[in-house]
Amino acid sequence: MAPQTPLIIPALGGFYDGFAKPLAHFGLRLLVGGMLVMEGWPKVLAPFAMAGFTESLGLAPGWFWSAVLAFLQFGGGILILLGFLTRPAALANGVMLAVTYWFHLTHPYGTALLSPEGMAALAQNASLYTPDGLRNFADDGGALFLHQVQFKAEGFSALWTVAALFLAAWGAGPLSVDRTILKREF
Repeated sequence: MAPQTPLIIPALGGFYDGFAKPLAHFGLRLLVGGMLVMEGWPKVLAPFAMAGFTESLGLAPGWFWSAVLAFLQFGGGILILLGFLTRPAALANGVMLAVTYWFHLTHPYGTALLSPEGMAALAQNASLYTPDGLRNFADDGGALFLHQVQFKAEGFSALWTVAALFLAAWGAGPLSVDRTILKREF
Protein backbone atom coordinates (compact mmCIF):
# COMPACT_ATOMS: atom_id res chain seq x y z
CA MET A 1 0.00 0.00 0.00
CA ALA A 2 1.35 3.40 -1.00
CA PRO A 3 2.07 5.87 1.78
CA GLN A 4 -0.59 8.52 2.31
CA THR A 5 0.26 12.04 1.16
CA PRO A 6 0.55 14.34 4.19
CA LEU A 7 -2.23 16.89 4.57
CA ILE A 8 -1.43 20.59 4.41
CA ILE A 9 -3.74 21.04 7.41
CA PRO A 10 -3.27 17.81 9.41
CA ALA A 11 -6.10 18.74 11.79
CA LEU A 12 -8.57 18.07 8.96
CA GLY A 13 -7.57 14.39 8.74
CA GLY A 14 -10.26 13.25 11.16
CA PHE A 15 -12.92 15.25 9.31
CA TYR A 16 -11.91 13.77 5.96
CA ASP A 17 -11.63 10.18 7.18
CA GLY A 18 -14.60 10.20 9.55
CA PHE A 19 -17.08 12.34 7.62
CA ALA A 20 -16.16 13.60 4.15
CA LYS A 21 -14.90 10.35 2.58
CA PRO A 22 -17.74 8.13 3.90
CA LEU A 23 -20.34 10.70 2.88
CA ALA A 24 -18.79 11.12 -0.58
CA HIS A 25 -18.84 7.35 -1.19
CA PHE A 26 -22.41 7.16 0.07
CA GLY A 27 -23.53 10.09 -2.11
CA LEU A 28 -21.86 8.67 -5.21
CA ARG A 29 -23.46 5.28 -4.58
CA LEU A 30 -26.90 6.88 -4.17
CA LEU A 31 -26.49 8.86 -7.37
CA VAL A 32 -25.15 6.03 -9.54
CA GLY A 33 -27.45 3.37 -8.09
CA GLY A 34 -30.50 5.63 -8.13
CA MET A 35 -29.96 6.62 -11.76
CA LEU A 36 -29.52 2.98 -12.74
CA VAL A 37 -32.77 2.05 -11.00
CA MET A 38 -34.63 4.91 -12.72
CA GLU A 39 -33.19 3.99 -16.13
CA GLY A 40 -33.73 0.27 -15.56
CA TRP A 41 -37.30 0.33 -14.26
CA PRO A 42 -38.99 1.03 -17.63
CA LYS A 43 -36.82 -1.69 -19.17
CA VAL A 44 -37.89 -4.19 -16.48
CA LEU A 45 -41.52 -3.41 -17.31
CA ALA A 46 -40.81 -4.26 -20.97
CA PRO A 47 -37.68 -6.44 -20.83
CA PHE A 48 -37.63 -7.31 -24.54
CA ALA A 49 -38.27 -3.80 -25.86
CA MET A 50 -34.56 -3.18 -26.48
CA ALA A 51 -34.11 -6.36 -28.57
CA GLY A 52 -33.75 -4.51 -31.87
CA PHE A 53 -31.32 -2.03 -30.35
CA THR A 54 -29.11 -4.69 -28.76
CA GLU A 55 -29.02 -6.66 -32.02
CA SER A 56 -28.02 -3.48 -33.88
CA LEU A 57 -24.96 -3.43 -31.62
CA GLY A 58 -24.15 -7.01 -32.59
CA LEU A 59 -25.48 -8.54 -29.38
CA ALA A 60 -27.62 -11.48 -30.44
CA PRO A 61 -30.05 -12.83 -29.62
CA GLY A 62 -31.58 -9.43 -28.94
CA TRP A 63 -34.34 -10.75 -26.69
CA PHE A 64 -31.72 -12.19 -24.32
CA TRP A 65 -29.45 -9.15 -24.19
CA SER A 66 -32.41 -6.79 -23.87
CA ALA A 67 -33.53 -8.63 -20.72
CA VAL A 68 -29.96 -8.74 -19.40
CA LEU A 69 -29.69 -4.98 -19.90
CA ALA A 70 -32.97 -4.39 -18.05
CA PHE A 71 -32.08 -6.49 -15.03
CA LEU A 72 -28.43 -5.36 -15.03
CA GLN A 73 -29.50 -1.73 -14.73
CA PHE A 74 -32.36 -2.20 -12.29
CA GLY A 75 -30.92 -5.00 -10.15
CA GLY A 76 -27.39 -3.62 -10.27
CA GLY A 77 -28.71 -0.21 -9.30
CA ILE A 78 -30.41 -1.65 -6.22
CA LEU A 79 -27.23 -3.51 -5.22
CA ILE A 80 -25.17 -0.33 -5.63
CA LEU A 81 -27.73 1.71 -3.66
CA LEU A 82 -27.51 -0.75 -0.79
CA GLY A 83 -23.76 -1.11 -1.02
CA PHE A 84 -24.17 -4.88 -1.35
CA LEU A 85 -21.88 -6.71 -3.80
CA THR A 86 -21.04 -3.23 -5.00
CA ARG A 87 -17.86 -4.01 -6.90
CA PRO A 88 -19.25 -6.67 -9.26
CA ALA A 89 -22.50 -4.73 -9.78
CA ALA A 90 -20.60 -1.52 -10.47
CA LEU A 91 -18.10 -3.26 -12.77
CA ALA A 92 -20.85 -4.90 -14.85
CA ASN A 93 -22.73 -1.60 -15.10
CA GLY A 94 -19.51 0.30 -15.79
CA VAL A 95 -18.86 -1.91 -18.82
CA MET A 96 -22.46 -1.44 -19.98
CA LEU A 97 -22.17 2.33 -19.50
CA ALA A 98 -18.89 2.38 -21.44
CA VAL A 99 -20.77 0.76 -24.35
CA THR A 100 -23.43 3.47 -23.96
CA TYR A 101 -20.73 6.15 -24.10
CA TRP A 102 -19.21 4.53 -27.20
CA PHE A 103 -22.68 4.41 -28.79
CA HIS A 104 -23.28 8.13 -28.21
CA LEU A 105 -19.86 8.96 -29.68
CA THR A 106 -20.35 6.84 -32.78
CA HIS A 107 -24.07 7.50 -33.38
CA PRO A 108 -24.60 11.25 -32.99
CA TYR A 109 -28.09 12.71 -33.09
CA GLY A 110 -27.40 14.66 -36.27
CA THR A 111 -27.00 18.26 -37.24
CA ALA A 112 -30.61 19.48 -37.46
CA LEU A 113 -34.17 18.36 -36.97
CA LEU A 114 -35.72 20.51 -39.68
CA SER A 115 -34.84 20.92 -43.35
CA PRO A 116 -35.02 24.40 -44.91
CA GLU A 117 -38.54 23.49 -46.03
CA GLY A 118 -39.43 22.48 -42.47
CA MET A 119 -38.11 25.80 -41.18
CA ALA A 120 -40.28 27.64 -43.74
CA ALA A 121 -43.33 25.62 -42.66
CA LEU A 122 -42.52 26.41 -39.04
CA ALA A 123 -42.41 30.13 -39.80
CA GLN A 124 -45.76 29.93 -41.62
CA ASN A 125 -47.41 27.93 -38.80
CA ALA A 126 -45.79 29.45 -35.72
CA SER A 127 -49.06 29.30 -33.80
CA LEU A 128 -48.77 25.48 -33.72
CA TYR A 129 -45.64 25.65 -31.52
CA THR A 130 -44.94 26.71 -27.98
CA PRO A 131 -42.53 29.59 -27.45
CA ASP A 132 -39.90 27.05 -26.34
CA GLY A 133 -40.46 24.98 -29.49
CA LEU A 134 -40.05 28.05 -31.68
CA ARG A 135 -36.91 29.10 -29.82
CA ASN A 136 -35.37 25.64 -30.21
CA PHE A 137 -36.14 25.20 -33.91
CA ALA A 138 -36.84 28.50 -35.68
CA ASP A 139 -33.35 29.93 -36.12
CA ASP A 140 -31.35 26.84 -37.05
CA GLY A 141 -33.77 23.95 -37.53
CA GLY A 142 -32.87 22.53 -34.13
CA ALA A 143 -29.10 22.32 -34.69
CA LEU A 144 -28.20 24.04 -31.41
CA PHE A 145 -30.79 21.95 -29.56
CA LEU A 146 -29.36 18.70 -30.99
CA HIS A 147 -25.83 19.84 -30.21
CA GLN A 148 -26.85 20.34 -26.58
CA VAL A 149 -28.58 16.94 -26.47
CA GLN A 150 -25.50 15.26 -27.97
CA PHE A 151 -23.16 17.04 -25.56
CA LYS A 152 -25.27 15.96 -22.58
CA ALA A 153 -25.57 12.37 -23.84
CA GLU A 154 -21.80 12.07 -24.23
CA GLY A 155 -20.96 13.99 -21.06
CA PHE A 156 -23.39 12.19 -18.78
CA SER A 157 -22.46 8.81 -20.25
CA ALA A 158 -18.77 9.52 -19.64
CA LEU A 159 -19.36 10.78 -16.11
CA TRP A 160 -21.68 7.89 -15.24
CA THR A 161 -19.18 5.36 -16.65
CA VAL A 162 -16.30 6.79 -14.62
CA ALA A 163 -18.44 6.93 -11.45
CA ALA A 164 -19.48 3.28 -11.81
CA LEU A 165 -15.87 2.21 -12.48
CA PHE A 166 -14.73 4.24 -9.46
CA LEU A 167 -17.13 2.25 -7.28
CA ALA A 168 -15.92 -0.98 -8.91
CA ALA A 169 -12.33 -0.09 -8.06
CA TRP A 170 -12.77 1.47 -4.60
CA GLY A 171 -15.83 -0.39 -3.32
CA ALA A 172 -18.95 0.79 -1.58
CA GLY A 173 -17.34 2.81 1.18
CA PRO A 174 -17.85 2.49 4.92
CA LEU A 175 -21.61 3.23 4.93
CA SER A 176 -22.62 0.05 3.11
CA VAL A 177 -23.97 -3.45 3.62
CA ASP A 178 -20.63 -4.80 2.38
CA ARG A 179 -18.66 -3.17 5.19
CA THR A 180 -21.15 -2.75 8.05
CA ILE A 181 -22.99 -6.10 7.96
CA LEU A 182 -20.79 -8.46 5.92
CA LYS A 183 -17.55 -6.88 7.18
CA ARG A 184 -15.93 -7.74 3.84
CA GLU A 185 -16.05 -6.74 0.21
CA PHE A 186 -16.18 -8.77 -2.96
